[in-house]
Amino acid sequence: MRRRFLAVLAIAASFALSGAGQLPPAHAPLSDEQKADLDRVSAYLNAMHTLEGAFTQINPDGSINQGMFYIDKPGRMRFEYEPPAPILLVSDGSTVAVQNKRLNTVDRYPLWTTPLKLILDKDVNLKHNSAIVGVEHQQGSLVIQARSSSMRAQGNITLVFSDPELELRQWTVVDAQGLSTTVALRDMKAGVDLAPSLFVLNDKSKFTKDD
Repeated sequence: MRRRFLAVLAIAASFALSGAGQLPPAHAPLSDEQKADLDRVSAYLNAMHTLEGAFTQINPDGSINQGMFYIDKPGRMRFEYEPPAPILLVSDGSTVAVQNKRLNTVDRYPLWTTPLKLILDKDVNLKHNSAIVGVEHQQGSLVIQARSSSMRAQGNITLVFSDPELELRQWTVVDAQGLSTTVALRDMKAGVDLAPSLFVLNDKSKFTKDD
């Protein structure tokens, strides 16, 4: 069950986890128009400072979870799942904590090792990110495809932005078994005041590497 909710961590692909020192598989170079679109998206993400809204997550088995999310850049984010889902995700700027209230457990990950780093970074530059493998326009949306590993030739994470007025709408993750998880965002409010306590999870758990 914990793996299901970790799909939220794929908000912007596993760029930080790409294999260091390995040459990525070749793919078609981006056109000037695609590079311009990536510059637009980067500017949108860099202009984002605080954001709150609701989300709906469609899991591989067809089940649905909902909840609220909060972002305070750089580095901080919170995803609250509605009951009966027992999961709470909190990034405090340096650590991402995944709390399971039912099992009374908390797993922690250094922020820089998770995909959250991209969207929570202070400065985003997608045009120079080698994980991007595709950019296209689809019926009022701008779709960006990325890979979560440098050993993948094709994208396994798709981000969808409204277009021409950019707004992050959803992302879909396809795991190694070919199972997809989609997270759709709605009712978003930018520039809101968020309490610092939203991004604090008090516990004494240690870092863990397994997921």
